[in-house]
Amino acid sequence: QVQLVESGGGLVQAGGSLRLSCAASGSIFSSNVMGWYRQAPGKQRELVATIFSGGSTNYADSVKGRFTISRDHAKNTVYLEMNSLKPEDTAVYYCNLAFFVLKKYDYWGQGTQVTVSS
Repeated sequence: QVQLVESGGGLVQAGGSLRLSCAASGSIFSSNVMGWYRQAPGKQRELVATIFSGGSTNYADSVKGRFTISRDHAKNTVYLEMNSLKPEDTAVYYCNLAFFVLKKYDYWGQGTQVTVSS
C-alpha cells in the first residue's frame, strides 16, 4: 500500500507564490515518476508537472517558467513551487505516484485546494 499526503494549498493573490508538498509512504519501487495534476471546476484533470526518479522533468505549457517541480528521494517527497500565480491556476491540485512492476501502479493524493484571487 502507498499513501500520498499533500500539504501547502491555500488562498493567494495573483502574482503571489505557494509551495505544495506531497509525502509518499509505503511500498514504493525505486524507479518511479511523481507529479502534480490539477482539476478546476467543470474541467478535466490535467497534468501540471512530473519528475522521474532519475530527475527528468516535464511541464504543462501553461506553467512553464512559473512552476518548478523537485523531489527529495530520502524523504520520498515531491514539491511544486508555484510563482507568479494567476487566477486561472485556481484548482484542486493532486499528487500522483506511478511505477511499473509487471503492471502499472498508480496512486493519488486526496487533493489540496489552490485559489488565486485577482
